Amino acid sequence: MAHPKAPIANVGSPVAGASSTEGKPMPRLIRSAATLSLALAVSLTAAPARAEDEKPVLTVYTYSSFISEWGPGGPVKERFEAECDCQLEWVSTDDAGTLLSRLKLEGEGTKADVVLGLDTNLMAEAEATGLFQPHGVEPTGLELPVPWTDATFLPFDWGWFAFVYDETRLLNPPQSLTALVEAEDAPAIVIQDPRTSSPGLGLLVWMKEVFGDGAGDAWAKLAPKIVTVTQGWSEAYGLFLEGEADMVLSYTTSPAYHQIVEGDDTKKAAIFPEGHGMQVEVAGVTRVTDHTELARGFLRFMLSEAFQSAIPETNWMYPAGLPAASLPPAFGALPTPETSLLTAPDKVAENRRAWIDEWLAAMSR
Repeated sequence: MAHPKAPIANVGSPVAGASSTEGKPMPRLIRSAATLSLALAVSLTAAPARAEDEKPVLTVYTYSSFISEWGPGGPVKERFEAECDCQLEWVSTDDAGTLLSRLKLEGEGTKADVVLGLDTNLMAEAEATGLFQPHGVEPTGLELPVPWTDATFLPFDWGWFAFVYDETRLLNPPQSLTALVEAEDAPAIVIQDPRTSSPGLGLLVWMKEVFGDGAGDAWAKLAPKIVTVTQGWSEAYGLFLEGEADMVLSYTTSPAYHQIVEGDDTKKAAIFPEGHGMQVEVAGVTRVTDHTELARGFLRFMLSEAFQSAIPETNWMYPAGLPAASLPPAFGALPTPETSLLTAPDKVAENRRAWIDEWLAAMSR
């Protein structure tokens, strides 16, 4: 989420796109020679199907937009299964925040082999669960604007948070984050909940980076301009497209979707001089997996061209392992912030609860 994200309001079920072995019929008892012969004939013809079932199953937890019909999940599954001799099973939650909550709830009993879709603002808290092991993969060929040395999580895409607007509806967008907060006649906006959504948490951290100890007052000033707070990115962007708000918290890359898919260049990302919060989305291998080498193989595949080339025009983010020259032309034309604001994961983990409480208090003033 978000990564996030083709702008369609379509939130999946808690377990979407996943298959299961539960409910399969148990073998029947053979009671006669006739039934034995019939069972033998059936077993011979069914042998290829059983061989397919016996392939190892790699269970990957992610957020719902990643495996939606317009997300990268489909091509990623097809391409990975073509080379792994395994089955890839997706299990999804609405957003990265709910993904981490599910992992905490499941604990040692989680079925996840790989978790894909957490980000730098949730990394330290996720690692503190004790549910992850070192990824054991050499992160070669990364194309990130920051160095990457983390031993537990590997990046698969990244982007900057931004407020997106339609220039035919909003003729004079705010020229800074401060202007958006301070102006009495600022446009109506829709944002995501920082307790459940990675963009929502990204805005919380972004506001703290810009306003520091004054973030609570800044939130109180911004609150009257907020039309609604949604659980995840998809719902918020859908409300914006329906005309329910002038601006929506999203990414600087979101306008590329409209340009490439719809031929629409009216959607723009407002670029602010204070800088923009940056998000790096990551994946990691769980400590409880029975398929450690297969899971690490998936992470190596995640950094390959086969995976990375699916990101720009399905997840609408910058891929972590493709050079700029390999991106669609529309990405090259996107405006980019002069300053990237990336808060240390440990700092976010240490302060997230307090920052959320500050936000809740400001929103209720």
